[in-house]
Amino acid sequence: MSPAIFSIVHIDGLISNSTLKPSRILIIMSKRNYSYMTDNSKENVTTDNKLHGLYNQGSTCYLNSVLQVFFMTKDFREAVESQNQVNEHQNQVNEQTTLDLQLKYLFNNLKEGRAHTKEITSKLGIQKVDLYMQRDAAEYFEKILGMVSLDVSKIFQGQLRHTVTCSEFNHINNNEEGPFWTLPLSMGNDNYYTVMDGFHNFFKTSTVSGDNQMYCDQCEKKTDAEFACELVQPPEILTLLLKRFEFDYYSMSYVKIESWVDVPHKLQTKYCTYELYAVVDHVGSLRGGHYTATIKSYEDHNWYR
Repeated sequence: MSPAIFSIVHIDGLISNSTLKPSRILIIMSKRNYSYMTDNSKENVTTDNKLHGLYNQGSTCYLNSVLQVFFMTKDFREAVESQNQVNEHQNQVNEQTTLDLQLKYLFNNLKEGRAHTKEITSKLGIQKVDLYMQRDAAEYFEKILGMVSLDVSKIFQGQLRHTVTCSEFNHINNNEEGPFWTLPLSMGNDNYYTVMDGFHNFFKTSTVSGDNQMYCDQCEKKTDAEFACELVQPPEILTLLLKRFEFDYYSMSYVKIESWVDVPHKLQTKYCTYELYAVVDHVGSLRGGHYTATIKSYEDHNWYR
């Protein structure tokens, strides 16, 4: 499995724990202890490399950034490239219903030089008239994962369990499990925000009471209740989405949260340690801006943007 590591780019070009202030961040991490993990002292950010870029069809930086992450994720790329090993009938089905063949074609072209994404945008239903419309990278990250074969996308998928418990007699009124591609982390209005705190707050138990009490079927009345969320199946690659926009009821519009964000190199969970290997961030506002990706190569261990 390929490791995921997220990083911060300093002015001097080094990767280390630090802060950044883009307007939207998609942080992609993977389980530790894989072969291409190296000493952080050898990590550098560079743009002079054997890797290649993607042509921008207008305002498709949101899509290009996500596609570069997928291309630089070893297991994802290998799974896409291995899709020709299924039988002929399955190939015909995949060609009609999935992005596998378009991604395989794109990845092969990216190995040789700068590549076009016209086949991808066409398969995603992005019309020519929409090519200059700014869209959300996180939305298309999940859309692509939903349009590839399960063997390709499985490394990004985890499982969450949501439970609702009656506070009076500990009756469990709801116990549901479901898959996820990304964990959306809420941000407050403080000047400083840490991803570590955001991750742990996501799994904190919350309580409802008073007018917000929940009906307990076993108690046959409304009671205080506890809501809990548990990571029951950690994904090989963990993707965190920082929600940088919130609705302001004073102006009746969405506003950007201007907090500085502290992004760690490693994230310790109950099950494993994750390390950062990619960040997709957006600088700008709701009206426009630009997406970029900073990614660590599993081949030479350098960081590229």
